[in-house]
Amino acid sequence: MHIGIAEQDLSQVSSFLNQVLADETILFTKTRKAHWNVSGPNFMELHKFFQSQYEALDATIDEVAERIRSLGQLAPGSLNEFLHYSTLKETKTTAATAQELIHALLEDHESLIRELRVGIVAVNDTYHDVGTGDFLTGILEQHEKMAWMLRAYLQ
Repeated sequence: MHIGIAEQDLSQVSSFLNQVLADETILFTKTRKAHWNVSGPNFMELHKFFQSQYEALDATIDEVAERIRSLGQLAPGSLNEFLHYSTLKETKTTAATAQELIHALLEDHESLIRELRVGIVAVNDTYHDVGTGDFLTGILEQHEKMAWMLRAYLQ
């Protein structure tokens, strides 16, 4: 590829995008799990809320995979690959209150926000890929908004 970014830099950017893709997929799955398992007096509201969040994450997953492909790399797509690349951890299937589900999802969003902040600086400054930096900034903003909405349920 001849797009003004060194091949080694493209590889490093794609490696970070693999992590983002894996983290988004793990968070999507956890959010879907919350959607399925939430109960309590606000069941329908939270059921729909979690659905809106996992649908947004699903769209992001596709966009990240397509960004990896646009950089000439192959996107991971197996559960083993996602678990390998992800910085997020799976959760055990146990009963949890709505507040516990929300808190766990909030922690994951905040973790992704921190990872994205560091990654965006590296993508822009070290690997000179402002296009991917801008793309990742949009994802960061989505997670900040999702985290804000989750936080509002905890107050």
